[in-house]
Amino acid sequence: MTRTSASAHILCVVGARPNFMKIAPIMRALAAAHGLTASLVHTGQHYDAAMKHAFFEQLHIPEPDVDLEVGSGSHAEQTAQIMLRFEPVLDERRPDAVLVVGDVNSTVACALVAVKKGIPVIHVESGLRSGDRSMPEEINRILTDQLSNLLFTTEAAAADNLAREGISYDKVHFAGNVMIDTLFYNLAGAKPAAATLGSAGQAGWAAHYGLLTLHRPANVDDPATLKRLLETLVEISRETPLAFPVHPRTRARIEAAGLAGLLETGRFALLPPQGYLEMLGLMRYAALVLTDSGGIQEETTALGVPCVTLRDSTERPITVSEGTNTVVGSDREAILATVAAIRAGEGKAGRQPALWDGRAAERIVATIAEWCGVARAA
Repeated sequence: MTRTSASAHILCVVGARPNFMKIAPIMRALAAAHGLTASLVHTGQHYDAAMKHAFFEQLHIPEPDVDLEVGSGSHAEQTAQIMLRFEPVLDERRPDAVLVVGDVNSTVACALVAVKKGIPVIHVESGLRSGDRSMPEEINRILTDQLSNLLFTTEAAAADNLAREGISYDKVHFAGNVMIDTLFYNLAGAKPAAATLGSAGQAGWAAHYGLLTLHRPANVDDPATLKRLLETLVEISRETPLAFPVHPRTRARIEAAGLAGLLETGRFALLPPQGYLEMLGLMRYAALVLTDSGGIQEETTALGVPCVTLRDSTERPITVSEGTNTVVGSDREAILATVAAIRAGEGKAGRQPALWDGRAAERIVATIAEWCGVARAA
């Protein structure tokens, strides 16, 4: 951006649960910045009103200035509705830049509307690549990065991914991981695991348990794959009971495949979707975590908790090369061998990646202020 003025207005966008943890520290840093003002648009892509409220309250995110209330739908329907409803917001508010985070449909939809209207786009969490274009999130990442004017990365190697796609290094800034900002900021307030497990009548498991999350289409949409995974998880649960917050979509797939009875043969604390502080407490004290989530791979690395990723690839390779993460896919033998190694004390100890220090949002906002010219104007 070549302008210089006394102030600049940054319009920030969130859409779904993974965005909430990323936007919280950015909104705090923007509120404290000289010469920058911010407003928040919630697209409503995450359409569970109760969970949205819980996350905003727990993470101290200000109530959105605008709620587009898009709700559910196919990828095409949801993306199109976000674009249609976001354009009038830009016409009314006329921001100096639009800031998007992560890789959900809201991220690419709002970036596309902004750039078509000549408004610069800032992308936080740029350059992550799994190499798997069958994942909708991978398409969203690639397209958003191509549309963006200012790109912030969570790991140094992400700049090389962007360079291979023709994005100039001078647009890219290695700032660290805002997800970890949120983790450190809230760690003292994490809900004890015993209290959360107690809600399922299993408070006694708090001394030794694992945490399971499962929601990716590749894992839950095919009944054969889902059955194989659940059978493997049942086997693991007999020695290490598993706290399992069940995503609504996963629950529906389990029931449709007639597999609910299979879970009853294992030791599972079946929980409803949890708030951030509840999940943070469950992660912090788990003996191991089994997941197909992207963010949880990062959070377990920051916490030093062994993570077994039930996917064939990861867009967060630093969690494997430096952290506590092992990618095993849905292969039964690979999963069991990795879990056995963790139980034997041979799981990855990991280390804290560079700039995962709780101050990424501060660096991001300082760079935005300089980019907008307000730092010089001040």
